Amino acid sequence: MADELRARIRSGVLRPGQRMPTQARLADEFGVERAAVRQALRILQSEQLLTNVSKGAPATVAVDAERVLTGPAALPLPTTVALAPRIADAFAAEHVELDAVCLTSVSLTLAMGEPLRRIHAGRLKPAKVDVRVLLPSRNIDLAFPVPVEGRDGDGDPVHERWLAQRNAQGQVLRHNLLALRATHGIDVRVSFRALPFTPPVKLYLLNGAEALFAYYTLARREAQIDHESLETYDAQGIQSLLFAFARGAGPRDTAFVEQSRLWFDALWETISSELELTS
Repeated sequence: MADELRARIRSGVLRPGQRMPTQARLADEFGVERAAVRQALRILQSEQLLTNVSKGAPATVAVDAERVLTGPAALPLPTTVALAPRIADAFAAEHVELDAVCLTSVSLTLAMGEPLRRIHAGRLKPAKVDVRVLLPSRNIDLAFPVPVEGRDGDGDPVHERWLAQRNAQGQVLRHNLLALRATHGIDVRVSFRALPFTPPVKLYLLNGAEALFAYYTLARREAQIDHESLETYDAQGIQSLLFAFARGAGPRDTAFVEQSRLWFDALWETISSELELTS
C-alpha cells in the first residue's frame, strides 16, 4: 500500500498540499484493516512524503514531496515505483540510450510502459532509441533461482521457468520498442547479449547521465511450478530498492555513473555472447 501511494505522489495523482483520502476509504480500496492503513501512512510520513498522519483529519501530502522523491538526496525506492518515471524522463532526449544488466528484464519491460504511453499520447518523440540488455546465458548453472534441495539432473523446473520468463519478457520488450518504428517513425535498435554468470545486482544506465542500481536480495520462497509446490532460493527484483546516481550531482555520483558505463561496456564487448530469445 505504501508503494502504491508513493507512486501516486510521484506521478502527481496526489499533489503536494493535497489531503489524502480518509483511512476508511483507503481501507476499503485496498481491502485491509485500518491498522494496515495507519502503518502505510506512517511509512510515508517517515519518508517526509506526508504530514499530519497522527491527527484526526486525513493526512496531507508534504509540500516538498516532489523534492524528496526526485532530488539529489532522494531515498531509494522499490524498482516498481522508481524505474518507470526515470526511464520516461530519459525518453525526453533526442537520442535515448538505455543499457541494462538484469536477471529477466521483467522490471524493465513493466517500466517501459510509461514512456511508451507518453509517446503514444504525443508527449514524447525521440528520434532514435538504442537499448542494450545483458541477461544470464541459458547454458550456465544459475546461482539463483534454484531449488533449496539442489538440482536434480537435466530438466530443472526452476531453471526452465526462469528461462521461459527471461525469453518472454525480452520478446515483449523488443516487440513493444520496435513497434515504434511503424507507429511513430522512430529509429529503434534493441540488442541482447548473454552473460556467463548470474548478476547479483541489477543496473540501468540512462543516456550516460544516470545510473540506477539495486541488489538482488535472496530469500527462501515457495514457488508453484507445474501445480507442485517447490522451495527455492530466489529474489524479487521488482521490489529491490533502486539507488540513483546522477552525473553532475557530485564527484561520487559522477564517478559511479562513469565507472558503471565502463563496467557495462567491458562486459558487452568481452565475455558476453550472442543471445537468442527462444525456448
